Amino acid sequence: MSEVPRIFDRKARAQRLNRAARRSGGSFLIEEAANGVADRAGAANRRFHNALDIGSAGIAFEIVRPVADRWTRATFSENDVLEPPGQQFDLAVSVLALHAVNDLPGALIQIRRALKPDGLFVAALLAGDTLKELRESFAAGEETISGGVSPRVAPFADVRDLGGLLQRAGFNLPVADTERTTVRYRQFETLVNDLRAAGETNALVQRARKPLRRDVLAASLAHYKSFHAEEDGRLRATFDIVYLTGWTPHESQQKPLRPGSAKTRLADALGVTEQKAGDTAPVKRD
Repeated sequence: MSEVPRIFDRKARAQRLNRAARRSGGSFLIEEAANGVADRAGAANRRFHNALDIGSAGIAFEIVRPVADRWTRATFSENDVLEPPGQQFDLAVSVLALHAVNDLPGALIQIRRALKPDGLFVAALLAGDTLKELRESFAAGEETISGGVSPRVAPFADVRDLGGLLQRAGFNLPVADTERTTVRYRQFETLVNDLRAAGETNALVQRARKPLRRDVLAASLAHYKSFHAEEDGRLRATFDIVYLTGWTPHESQQKPLRPGSAKTRLADALGVTEQKAGDTAPVKRD
């Protein structure tokens, strides 16, 4: 079995989250993601009695708390082991924590095992095109000044891949949906402050340990302003929050119909004329 590559420095990640928790003002990203998780758990129209919160930071736990009676809080260790294990829950949630684990497939399997049959899992994580403008601008600035690029913005998973990981982990009725927020900043420093407030500054294993050179920063900002600014000079920043929802298998859940068991023809449902294979005549619609 091949070893999972270490992309994130888990100690550095924990330090950034702890530092963010001590800041005043909170994070709009954390609040938005937590509200999305709470809404999806609430939509299940079920009262959850014994719930697990996995790594939710800042105000997130207070936002999701009302959806269940009793809570256990846990985190993934440096080796991506879910702590504490053992007990089974009827709900597990995670707000902006799973995108920074090194072994996400393994993490999802552990979460599924921590749930009772017919238990619900809901998570929010950064994914997709999150911070694409910042990643591109840092790369362009460093390439211009020093002729090389160091990793400064984390890689983010594709929403389709995340849906597939839910299935691989053994969840039924998996859903992965994206909500995009585009923020327009008057100053670059405000974007940096928002990332610090969410604990989302650079925690990559291969990050540069030396401070960013001023000339590199200036070149990066010049690129940002040239390619990712509005007419009024505001800087765009993209945040894609992907929500994952899945259920642990149970006999009461919906099951796909057997092939050939449908009682209504697909052509009738779509309102089109059925064609045999090889027929190239145009389809007529009512």
